[in-house]
Amino acid sequence: MTHSSADAVRHYEKALEHLLFFREEVTTEARAAVRASPHSVMANVLTAYLGLLGTEEKDAAAARTSFDAFRRGARLTDVTPRERMHLAAASSWLDGDIHGAGRVLGEISVAHPRDALALAVGHQIDFFTGSAALLRDRVGGALSAWDEDDPHFGLLLGMYAFGLEEAGHYSRSEQVGLAAVERNARDVWGIHAVVHAYEMQGRFTEGIRYLDDRAGDWTDGNYLKVHNWWHYALYVLETGRTDQVLAVYDDAVHHEGSAGVAMELLDAASLLWRLHLAGIDTGDRWAALADAWAGRQVGAYYVFNDVHAVMAYVGAGRIPEAERLIRDREAWIRKTRPGVSNVAMTAEVGLPVCRALLAYGRQRYDEAVDLLLPLRYRLHLFGGSHAQRDAMQRTLVEAALRAGRHDVARTLLSERTGLRPVSPYNWAARARLADHLGDTARAADARHRAGEQASAVFR
Repeated sequence: MTHSSADAVRHYEKALEHLLFFREEVTTEARAAVRASPHSVMANVLTAYLGLLGTEEKDAAAARTSFDAFRRGARLTDVTPRERMHLAAASSWLDGDIHGAGRVLGEISVAHPRDALALAVGHQIDFFTGSAALLRDRVGGALSAWDEDDPHFGLLLGMYAFGLEEAGHYSRSEQVGLAAVERNARDVWGIHAVVHAYEMQGRFTEGIRYLDDRAGDWTDGNYLKVHNWWHYALYVLETGRTDQVLAVYDDAVHHEGSAGVAMELLDAASLLWRLHLAGIDTGDRWAALADAWAGRQVGAYYVFNDVHAVMAYVGAGRIPEAERLIRDREAWIRKTRPGVSNVAMTAEVGLPVCRALLAYGRQRYDEAVDLLLPLRYRLHLFGGSHAQRDAMQRTLVEAALRAGRHDVARTLLSERTGLRPVSPYNWAARARLADHLGDTARAADARHRAGEQASAVFR
């Protein structure tokens, strides 16, 4: 590590360990590395990455200021080629080109497949940009270069398991994810990968049991705890026990003590939105969540966050605020250079989804269908996982049912039950469709199947 004292290297290695485990101490150790060696290339690169990984506009702006100051004062002529590539990746992302940063990190992983930082940051970029193939292959392509006895190998397996799940290899994902967690019980990303594999297969009972059995490993001391509670709530939601879903929401997903960061608020919005689609009264929770989004006072940075802010405003009945956010983003894309990745993500997917959510809130269900239907195979372009984006897919289903677009609803529900025949939601929606069509026999059968599947979750 160029321009790094032994003390800086020690803090850097601790920070990297914390990053791979999603521990909250990562920022403290990274800053300690910079204090120990202010001109350390990799300490400053790591600190810049940390300012970006939270998808927070203000943190990214602060990281940009610090990184620019470092570059102005640092002697960079003698850095290694790999460090130069990390400098380029961090600079690209700070400039708004997240896809370019991902490409440079991919080049590092080819030349230096044991660079854990390049793999971890690149993996998160693939998540933010919704690239299932890269989530799988970035890590998969490096695995053979690692010694299985390496202490970080298990954490790499956890990343690979999530990539496998997003790419549709559910059984293999479960196998690899379980092996990862067997190596490191507190590998919360590995736990998260297994949870995703169960979710996508409709194995809700096993998902609840798995999270319950490992509660001591994931419910505290890491940045992923709220997100894994969100997954727990999704499992319970399939049973129809909305009182328990709301209890998880209040205890763990969003409450007065919540941090108010985007990646937690979007989980809260996504969960309440699913309840909203089901017609469940959630009391004053929408108002509190909309206040939390409004209090952030941030501009355009990552449109996946914006979509969930619009969910909160629409859910709370604060239509003017949703409209204002949409107008602001429309103006932003007109004045921002195309090289910023979020421009295309906003224009091509984010804004149409925001408009669809707004249309749904106004009970303009035909309009919501017309906006979402052309996007359903392209939603990944604005990031997130299959499980997260299913909120938009369910919105399309519900809009089609309410608009009387029976052919569209039948097609969507046929697809969903074909993929997850054990989902109570899918069968309940099919029952509603049959009711609309006056097919009492099919409605009764679908309702019976929904009940069977819901009762099986806690059997």
